[in-house]
Amino acid sequence: MLKISFKQGTILIKGNVRVPNSVWDERSESFRAPAMYYRDITTYLRESGIDFEDDALDLLPCPDLAAAYEASGKKLKLRDYQAEALISWGENGKRGVLVLPTGSGKTLTGIRAIAGCNTPALVVVPTLDLLEQWKKELEEAFSMEIGKLGGGDKKILPVTVSTYDSAYIHAETLGNRFGLIIFDEVHHLPAAGYRSIAEFSAAPCRLGLTATYEREDGLHTELNRLVGGKVYEKKVSELAGGHLAPYTIKRVSIALTDEEQKEYEKKYSVFLDYLRKTGMIMRSPQDFQKLVMKSGRDPEARKALLARNAARDLAFNSDSKIEKLREILEQHRDDRIFIFTEHNRLVHRISNSFFIPAITYRTPSKERSSILEKFREGRYRAVVTSKVLDEGIDVPEANIGIIASGTGSKRAYVQRLGRILRQKEGKEAVLYEIIAEETTETGTAKRRKEAVSTRKKPDKAEAKSQEGVSRADI
Repeated sequence: MLKISFKQGTILIKGNVRVPNSVWDERSESFRAPAMYYRDITTYLRESGIDFEDDALDLLPCPDLAAAYEASGKKLKLRDYQAEALISWGENGKRGVLVLPTGSGKTLTGIRAIAGCNTPALVVVPTLDLLEQWKKELEEAFSMEIGKLGGGDKKILPVTVSTYDSAYIHAETLGNRFGLIIFDEVHHLPAAGYRSIAEFSAAPCRLGLTATYEREDGLHTELNRLVGGKVYEKKVSELAGGHLAPYTIKRVSIALTDEEQKEYEKKYSVFLDYLRKTGMIMRSPQDFQKLVMKSGRDPEARKALLARNAARDLAFNSDSKIEKLREILEQHRDDRIFIFTEHNRLVHRISNSFFIPAITYRTPSKERSSILEKFREGRYRAVVTSKVLDEGIDVPEANIGIIASGTGSKRAYVQRLGRILRQKEGKEAVLYEIIAEETTETGTAKRRKEAVSTRKKPDKAEAKSQEGVSRADI
C-alpha cells in the first residue's frame, strides 16, 4: 500500500505512484514533495481511488478549542466585515489572505479562525511586540497557556505564537505538528528564507492577515502558492468613520532655504546627468537595485548614487521642516502624536530639538515598552520614530501622525496611517505630511497617497517636479 510520511519539511511518498508536485528522490527511494502540498497530495489520492496510509501529520494533542473559546467569557461578536472575511476564507477551503486595515480587528478574526478550525494552530508574527500582543489575546480568548517561540523562549503548545525568524529556524521540525498556520503581516512571508516556513509546513489550513498585500518588489504573487492568495479585502476609506476613527490627510509643503535648494539641485543634477549619459531608466525598485550593484564596480555610478543620497538627505533634514514641525506640535499641544521619519538622523534631531522620546531599531526592548506605556498614559504626548513602529503597535490614544520624511512605499504609508486610526470615542485623526517643494519628495508623497485615494493625473507643476524621476523611490 502507498504510504506518505513527513520528513524535514517534505512529504515522502513510498510506492509506485507519482503524485502532483513530487520528484523522485534517489536517497530515500521514494517520491518527495514540499510539505505544503500535503493536502493537495491526499486529495489527489482520494479522488483517484488510491488506497494509502497517512503518517504525515503528527498533530500536537489539543483540547477542544471551540469549547474553550465559548467557555472563556471573552467571545466577542464579529463585525460584519470580519464575518464576511471568514466566510470567504472558508469558501476557499480555509486558505488565503484577508486584507484588512490596521485597527480593524485582524487579531480577533484570527482567533475566530482558530476556534472554528479547532485544530493545533501556529501563529507567525514579525516582531516581539506582536508576539506578546497575540499571546496575551490568545490567553484571554481560550483561558489556556499559549506557547511562545522567539525572544529566547521555546515552548511549543497546541496554540503557539512564533516570530518569523524562529519559525524559519524550526520549520523542519514543526511542519507537521499544526493543522492551522496563521501568518500575521503576511507580506513578510515571500521574503527569501521566510517562504520556507510555509513550504515546510503540512498544515492543511492557512490564513494570511495584512493591511498591505502588495509588495514593491512584486513578490506578493508568491502568496498565491504559499497561502492561497487574496480572498477578501477592505480598504481604510471603507471603514473610516465607522469601525475606524474618521481621518483627514493634510499635505504641508515647505521650501528649502536658498542655500539648501542650491545645494540640492547641484547634487541631484549629478545623479540625473549620469542616468541620461548611460540611458538608465528607473521604473521600479529592481532598476534602482541594478544601479546600486553597478556602483560597486563603476566609480561614476558610485558618484551618482552618493550625490543622489546627499540630495535626499538635504530634503529630508531641511531646517524648514523643523520649523514647520514646531508649528504643528504647538497647534496640537493637547493631542497624542506619532512622528515618522525615514532615517535615524532626523529622529535624533527632532528628539533633541523638542525633547521628544525616540524609538529606533537600537532602542532596547524595555526602554521601548516604557516609552510606549508612558505615551498611552499621557505622560509623553509625542514619540518620534523611524520605521520600527510601522507594524504591531496598538495605541488607540494616538490621534495625530506626522510624516516628516518617508519613501513612496504604499505599504509603509497605510501602516503609518493605521497607527492613528484605532477607534476611541470622540476621536478624529489627522495625518500630516511635510513635503519639501521642488524635490523628489513631491512625487514620492503623491505615489504613497495612491494607497488610500483614487489616482488622478498630475497637474503641470507636479509633472514638472517629477521630470526625470522614476517610479522607483529614487
